[in-house]
Amino acid sequence: MLTRGKPLGKVVLGVLVLSIIIRTLITYLIILFVFRFMGKREIGELSVMDLVVFIMLAEIAVFLIENPEEAIWKAIVPMAVLLAIQIGSAWISLKNQRFRNWFDGKPSIIIKHGKVDEKEMKRQRYNFNDLLLQLREHGIQQVGDVAYAILEPSGKLSVFEKKNDGSSDYAVVLIADGEVQYSGLQTIRKNKQWLVNEVRKQGFHSFEEISLCTINDQGEVQIDQNNEFK
Repeated sequence: MLTRGKPLGKVVLGVLVLSIIIRTLITYLIILFVFRFMGKREIGELSVMDLVVFIMLAEIAVFLIENPEEAIWKAIVPMAVLLAIQIGSAWISLKNQRFRNWFDGKPSIIIKHGKVDEKEMKRQRYNFNDLLLQLREHGIQQVGDVAYAILEPSGKLSVFEKKNDGSSDYAVVLIADGEVQYSGLQTIRKNKQWLVNEVRKQGFHSFEEISLCTINDQGEVQIDQNNEFK
């Protein structure tokens, strides 16, 4: 009995190890497949929804690997559902600005022309220690040297220093995906009619013809036509 038990135990152990290897490989391929569909974004630029998918995938992966007695489909099905949600939300985000803002969030101007917007900082639960730390990471010691500082949805602070003439390279978005960005108009203290006139000057008759419209500190309006590479 002992001589027969030892080989049998080795066979069971070998089957168990092989099962774990196969499950690990399947998990790796599925997660890699999901990540490929998430697009080419850096880890630090992931949205809240992307992070939720990451966490859930990690939990499912642990379940699949650590429970070899459970059927593989119990992990594959929720992974497939997450993939469907990710693809669906990404498609809707491309088509709908409001959906994109709701899920991914919008950038917030924290510093404008050397002045800190304390109300916006409170709204974003962003304190001065965080602000000064990220400014130092950009090599900036004085808030007055900053033309614009924008807190991105990812939590990253984008900083544009003042030039010698007081201007910067920061461009305010006025139109995105054919939709007017009223927050941008508010930033430059202009109204929709002014934007209509600027668009017409460059030969466009409607906002839907424009994929992106920006204006810099020098007042130069740049317009990118929608679907110009059809």
